[in-house]
Amino acid sequence: MSNLATVQAIYEAFGKGDVPTILDTLADDVQWESWGDNSSVEAGVPWMTPRSGRDAVAGFFEVAGQMEIRDLQILSLMEGGNQVAVEFVIEVRLPTLGGGSFRDEEIHLWTFDDAGKVTRLRHYTDTAKQIAAAGG
Repeated sequence: MSNLATVQAIYEAFGKGDVPTILDTLADDVQWESWGDNSSVEAGVPWMTPRSGRDAVAGFFEVAGQMEIRDLQILSLMEGGNQVAVEFVIEVRLPTLGGGSFRDEEIHLWTFDDAGKVTRLRHYTDTAKQIAAAGG
């Protein structure tokens, strides 16, 4: 399966709430939301917490399961080398995670190893919206 097809399958599984399928695409030592100077982490936004390893990433999906996703539209998918970028629009209500809501255009950057496993997810977003929605 190509990296692009893997990412498409990840979003399909996410839409169905099929977390085990998503976790199966991840390398054991995957880095999730691990990037420097992340102001949403400093503000305590729970879904932006850096996670290391497949088991830790499962915790992201526990948090995401508390979100009410009102809209999720994939605008484009772009593949180059060992990475796939996904441009999307998302609208979320957070009844148990600060009570706020947000609508944002974002990008996920997925990085793969030679075996086709996800080694990194980096989320490009308007962190101010995320912080405000989380009550920060």
